[in-house]
Amino acid sequence: MGDYALIGSTHSAALVHRGGDIEWLCLPRFDSAAMFASLLGDERNGHWTMRAKDRNARITRRYLPGTVVLETTIRTAKGVAIVTDFMPRPAIDGTHEVVRIVRGVRGIVAMHTEFRIRFNYGEWCPWMERRDGAVFATAGPDSVRISSGVPLTNENFASFADFSVSAGQSIAFSLDWFPSHLKPPVTRDASALLARTVIEWSAWTGRCGYGGEFHEPVMRSLLTLKALTYEPTGGIVAAPSTSLPERPGGERNWDYRFCWLRDAALTLYALIGSGYVEEASAWRWWLMRAVGGSPEELQVMYGLHGERSLTELELGWLPGYENSRPVRIGNGAHGQRQLDVYGSVIAAFHAARKAGLADMDKVWPLERAVAKQLTALWKEPDCGLWEVRGEPRHFVHSKIMCWLAFDRMIASATEYGLEGPVERWREVRDEIHAEVCARGYDAGRNSFVQFYGADTVDAALLWMPLIGFLPIHDERVQGTIARIEKELIFNGLVYRYRTEKGVDGLEGGEGAFLACSFWLSNVYVAMGRMRKARALFKRLLALGNDLGLFAEEYDPVAQRQLGNFPQAFSHIGLINSAHALVSAAGGVWELADLDGKAQPKKPNKTARKKTPLRRPRARTPRR
Repeated sequence: MGDYALIGSTHSAALVHRGGDIEWLCLPRFDSAAMFASLLGDERNGHWTMRAKDRNARITRRYLPGTVVLETTIRTAKGVAIVTDFMPRPAIDGTHEVVRIVRGVRGIVAMHTEFRIRFNYGEWCPWMERRDGAVFATAGPDSVRISSGVPLTNENFASFADFSVSAGQSIAFSLDWFPSHLKPPVTRDASALLARTVIEWSAWTGRCGYGGEFHEPVMRSLLTLKALTYEPTGGIVAAPSTSLPERPGGERNWDYRFCWLRDAALTLYALIGSGYVEEASAWRWWLMRAVGGSPEELQVMYGLHGERSLTELELGWLPGYENSRPVRIGNGAHGQRQLDVYGSVIAAFHAARKAGLADMDKVWPLERAVAKQLTALWKEPDCGLWEVRGEPRHFVHSKIMCWLAFDRMIASATEYGLEGPVERWREVRDEIHAEVCARGYDAGRNSFVQFYGADTVDAALLWMPLIGFLPIHDERVQGTIARIEKELIFNGLVYRYRTEKGVDGLEGGEGAFLACSFWLSNVYVAMGRMRKARALFKRLLALGNDLGLFAEEYDPVAQRQLGNFPQAFSHIGLINSAHALVSAAGGVWELADLDGKAQPKKPNKTARKKTPLRRPRARTPRR
């Protein structure tokens, strides 16, 4: 996965291989059927090549500072050229574009380009025609226009060209998607689009409020989150890809092109804490719309516009990345019961309220409806945050997130004078707490366990002190952390749980889940073990690729990234851990809210203005 780069338009995205191939592209939305799908097959399933003819060319790449505009430098014995790849924001008429500009820097570089468009995830070979100086490809509802600065040859349902670029010369190529029943749009100037795209991204970057020592990786992670945002609705997809395996050759391959509720609270903290209140507000409204209508039946995930039906299908014609079958679209987990999302939603709305987002009073009736449903539902087994496809169980993490939901409802009501059955919420909160401590704790091992009656631990238990369920120095918490360190850390990285125990109902193993290691870094901060927290955080930073992008997981033995790429959850973890490290001296930046009892800290006049989410040290250690 580390060979790929992300480019995007805040409507969709593409994955560009280091060698110059765009191997994954869905237009006009993140969840549209891919027209380039060689990522999950081979070149016959669609790709766009842009490379030097010299196979020994040296390749380096970077993002233009403060943007997701990719710049790849190609060095051969005869010259140097730069390929600039980007996706501008869609035109007013709804046209979506991918633009590639080849610029000569020194000498002469011989280049090769090739388009092979295969709609519907590499299955449909389009009808091709040449007119008006461009090549058009059409199949079903989709049409694409390929505009090229050099003549293209059409052969075997592909278009290609060999050309040379000399110093000072620029040659532009563009791929424009439009609905097949409409007339082709007006072609936009590539150089003007590049200039405008750089300005727009740079202006967004300039709003960043993070001033800590890890500015570069935090900024790259924020840019990645922005690129994974579907601008029309404010929803943020978990990743732009589907079915990239958690273990090559395995079956743990899922479609992540949807919006997960459990990301909600952590995303809001990452955005608000970094100065991006507007994006946090848009995400908040997306969340409210998605949940609204039937708050009693929360789904774990929704579509970009809040769609609820995300039917899972398998694409038999694609062999999968490194022969990892099946390739899936849609996600069957959308129909699972996952109780932790209730806590994530309520915590997200409370975070928005604490940050001063406008019109939060409009959300309160919905929150009350969610809490009412949870009053009885918390007692049921579920599939947990890891979306196990085995038997539903009483997962301890799910229970503590239900506790969090009532804790934040109480905090919102008491801090902001909102009406609600606060005493009833306190009763339920205390009942959950007592049950977890009685049934979710193994006194013989001095640790909490993955689910009631289990003999194993789960990295999600690291959330326990971070949300304030128990103090960080509670002996039971300390015992749980020690057991996680002993049983779930391999080669210095944290795994989610022991897959060989069969709890998830799937075959095979997986890599280390990167977000879990970021959580452990936060726990070390809360414990006051700053040196260890920083060492782990820096180790994690080194696992990103040369562009600072992270997948869902990492294999420390093979030293490679695994899972869908790039993964929002990993980048959210990075951002929040960086904030925790910077804020440690004044109380760790975290989710715990102490039922609204924490007293505000007097501002430090010599320091950068703090966000509302950085709060003082109190009885529960801070994250």
